[in-house]
Amino acid sequence: MKKYASLLIATSVAVALGGCASTSSAPSAKSASIEPSTASVQQIVTPDVAAVSSTQNDEITLKQIMADPQWIGALPTSMGWSVTGDKIVFEKERQNSTLTDVYIAELSNPANAVKAPLADLHKYRYDERVVRDDGVVAYSFKDSVYVQFNNGETVRIVKGGNKLSTLSFMTDGRLMALSANKFIAINLSNGMREELLSWEFNDKPKAVEAPRDYIAEQQQSLVEYIKLQRKNRQDREEAQQALAKENDSVAPTPFYFDKSHRLAGISVSPAGNFAVVATTESKPTRDDSDIMPHYIQEDSRIAAKPVRQRVADAESVNHVLWLLNLKTGEKSELKYFDLPGYNDDVLANVKAENAKAKGETYEINRLPRDITLLQSWYWTKPSIRWHKNGNAVAVMLEAWDNKDRWIATVDLANKKLNNQHRLHDDAWVNYRFNAFGWLNDSEKLFYQSEHTGYSHLYVQTPGMEPLALTSGRFIVDDLTLSSDDRFIYFKANMEHPGLYEIYRADLTDNTVDALSDLNGMTDYSLSPDGKHLLLSHSKVNKPQELYIKPAYESAAATQITQSTSADFNALPWAVPNIVAIESSYAEAPIYARVYLPENYDQSAPNKAVVFNHGAGYLQNAHMGWSGYFREYMFHSMLVQQGYVVLDMDYRASAGYGRDWRTAIYRQMGTPEVQDLRDGVNWLVENANVDRNRIGTYGGSYGGFLTFMSMFTAPDLFAAGAALRPVTDWAHYNTPYTANILNTPNIDPIAYERSSPIYFAEGLEKPLLINAPMVDDNVFFHDTVRLVQRLIELEKEDFETAIYPVEPHGFVQPSSWLDEYRRIYKLFEENL
Repeated sequence: MKKYASLLIATSVAVALGGCASTSSAPSAKSASIEPSTASVQQIVTPDVAAVSSTQNDEITLKQIMADPQWIGALPTSMGWSVTGDKIVFEKERQNSTLTDVYIAELSNPANAVKAPLADLHKYRYDERVVRDDGVVAYSFKDSVYVQFNNGETVRIVKGGNKLSTLSFMTDGRLMALSANKFIAINLSNGMREELLSWEFNDKPKAVEAPRDYIAEQQQSLVEYIKLQRKNRQDREEAQQALAKENDSVAPTPFYFDKSHRLAGISVSPAGNFAVVATTESKPTRDDSDIMPHYIQEDSRIAAKPVRQRVADAESVNHVLWLLNLKTGEKSELKYFDLPGYNDDVLANVKAENAKAKGETYEINRLPRDITLLQSWYWTKPSIRWHKNGNAVAVMLEAWDNKDRWIATVDLANKKLNNQHRLHDDAWVNYRFNAFGWLNDSEKLFYQSEHTGYSHLYVQTPGMEPLALTSGRFIVDDLTLSSDDRFIYFKANMEHPGLYEIYRADLTDNTVDALSDLNGMTDYSLSPDGKHLLLSHSKVNKPQELYIKPAYESAAATQITQSTSADFNALPWAVPNIVAIESSYAEAPIYARVYLPENYDQSAPNKAVVFNHGAGYLQNAHMGWSGYFREYMFHSMLVQQGYVVLDMDYRASAGYGRDWRTAIYRQMGTPEVQDLRDGVNWLVENANVDRNRIGTYGGSYGGFLTFMSMFTAPDLFAAGAALRPVTDWAHYNTPYTANILNTPNIDPIAYERSSPIYFAEGLEKPLLINAPMVDDNVFFHDTVRLVQRLIELEKEDFETAIYPVEPHGFVQPSSWLDEYRRIYKLFEENL
């Protein structure tokens, strides 16, 4: 059993990781934790791999690896549990289809999964699921809401009509749900529904209005008919108010908000007495000119598809936070004045630098910053969280400038915010690692924070200092609180940056238990009763399979799916080493996958390819199956043909902490190219690679890096391929780009030092640009502008391939094959 003390420090694996079996070994005992000052970094790790049946005579071909990925096998996805929690549930893609089928397995025979009948699908898949303290379950599936009682009876209470969502149980046992612009409570004993709250974005209606000008005033004073009509309306309103006050047959009066606003967030107390609401100005998020032509249509005409706004057009957003008293009808604004730093001029230095470049000066201002509920594509849970007792509520807020995140509680009596935790970052607050909530049976918060430089887990009684449950040079993510408040389960890369296992923090003694020891990439789903862990685990050369284990530390995990095809298993997939390359610019090493030919020629210098992963903030030098699985198979093919391949987690990549992530702040493309140079030097010095026979390629952010290396460091690579590439960050989206470069109107210096289009004159070597034309992520327009720039610069050694039906992530196998044939040809001709 691995047992770690609170504030655990762990760094690296000291030996090559062990073998593979259908049943894993249980987590083993660990010695004392390694302090950061004495921890060593292992330079090379050979990942644990799945057994293969191939021989070296099996040729890997582009035609095969770029085919529809169904040839790899029907892999398990979307793992979880049935509504009752007694069955394992997952999905597999249907053969020759883009649809998936749902499979179920009994815990008593988990390896024998069968396809779930469509008639029973609502028993196994759900959109929302909530549990009352007495075990009654409510859940939604498609257009229906069901309730499962303790006697096993399941009753459908809604089918069609206004959709019910945001399900929760109230302190009195009723089911609460959002329906259109109302929150309702449903008594599960008798079916009675009560409207708790409704709202409108409009002026509050009045029976009589004050005269708006002189002639209206005269009309109302002179004409008896008008006087009578006004009196009758006033009498009717007063009578309605009296009835509503004395008779609970009348639904509560709506709350009215500024008619120029819209709803940004809302949550009602389980006690039904308060609600917290966020509103924001209702304004377009795109312009009519934000369109993308789609040339290949059924009617053979050109369609104009609406697309997102560019960061260059972004406008700051602010949320107004309200506390609603549902008993009195009182509406109170929750001001941000009590948040530390609410009016800090956090961009003062940036603004001063840009002003100086224009020959101007900048004076610091202390105006309140725009602040919103935290919203992120990575964080999908509510940013307003009530304790189940209905007496406490917390909100997670972020500054629109991306430099601050606050967790604050609401003082319901005094109608004000109380800050509990401020996370400030001079670069940007991470859009990941923002899980938070309340313990079930005590008014304590739990949350993630990156304030130490790594994402860690904390519990905090409001008004007191937080307690760190984890600490060290690793990241904690994917939190699950047990129903009894004893454990918080999580995923972490404690033992090596590229190795993720499952752990749990014991809140009774503040220790951490290791629950898996599978050696690779592992995700989990805790059963509703907290007794079992369903694991999804992959190796570097094998896609994910499902495992099951009891949810205690000493139990082994048993594999329950075997999904890859015989064709896939027969091929000799490469096993890269995970190498820690010394950095010339940072204290930490650059982790990378290094693929070496099995019998590579050490007498003559080798040729090599450097792959640049996409997204920027993504980890690829790990010990599991890569999301870039086609690229992994392409690298295996290259290795088979004598290439050396390097795949680096350059600075900006995920998995290595805050400093690694933010190294690119205001200078995208500079630290990464520096890291690529360190990688090239390592290949030359350690893998017998010819410095003049190295090519590079990558897509999206990787395409951007291909440009930046080819334009700003033309000596580095002999050829490069940029796929679906960013050429000018001012044209990319706001949530991603404004984090790293601020916005173009504030920080044009950052955009101009980070965008390849400004460095195109540096191109000296052969360049291939592959661009999908239906890309609503990185617009085809990016490529068009750069190509025009290259033409005007009279550059000759570049080619552009376009893909008329492809989005950002290619879909058609024919497009994948064409793209990689061109990449392969580029390398074969130039390396």
